[in-house]
Amino acid sequence: MKRIPAPAKLNLALVVGPRRENGRHEVTTVLQRLDLGDRITIEPADRLTITGFHGDTLVRAALERLAAAAGVEPRWQARIEKRIPIASGLGGGSSDAASALLLANRTLPQPLDPATLHELAAGLGVDVPFFLRTGPALGGGAGDELEPVELPQDFYVVLLRPNGESKRSTADVYTAFDARRGDKGYAARRKTLLAALRTARRPRDLAALPPNDLASSPLANRLVDHGAFRADVTGAGPVVYGLFMQRAQAERAARLLRPAGRTWVTVPAWYG
Repeated sequence: MKRIPAPAKLNLALVVGPRRENGRHEVTTVLQRLDLGDRITIEPADRLTITGFHGDTLVRAALERLAAAAGVEPRWQARIEKRIPIASGLGGGSSDAASALLLANRTLPQPLDPATLHELAAGLGVDVPFFLRTGPALGGGAGDELEPVELPQDFYVVLLRPNGESKRSTADVYTAFDARRGDKGYAARRKTLLAALRTARRPRDLAALPPNDLASSPLANRLVDHGAFRADVTGAGPVVYGLFMQRAQAERAARLLRPAGRTWVTVPAWYG
């Protein structure tokens, strides 16, 4: 039996450009793992079974594609222990799929190489390849063209899932983005993002990153009021995050904002 964490992620910045020929939008995003995660367990079995989370589709798809690429039958039992809130913008399903790929690949007589795993991951979703790596990353293309970046890691993160808000479908989010011509000014926002990354040495420098192009929330302002040096929505939401210099300050903000939704306090993580 093999088990590893499947960490959540934050989009510390997300700027979106025009739709490309393949139908996907041009994206520039800053991705950071968190010390909050699911757990994935994989062991050999007579057939493919997934337990622990009845809503899974990505882990099953990941294992079926891995088996097909390796020319074997998908004979694994996978268990998903959920801790990341579902449909939140924190990448839980993508992280679960990547962890399942990594674990199951190790059980193969001839494990697939990293480039093939990346290709399989990209076919499952744009966030999945990020979770095959370690450290924060700058995502380009549709978000799956990754390069490592150095970011400060010594801060605290408050996550807030607002009461009564559900995750909108990705298609709906991008349809609304196109309707408001959200891609206008993309080059300038991307330039601002890259310039902020080059000068990010201290946690507070992350405040210079541009805001999320796809989603916003008034709760971000409330996090700032409670001491966050940066607050925004992650991914397409609905989770809102705030970055804090001190744990006591983060825990106080999380406590005060609990009437608005469920809260967590966590920290950055370099790997799963």
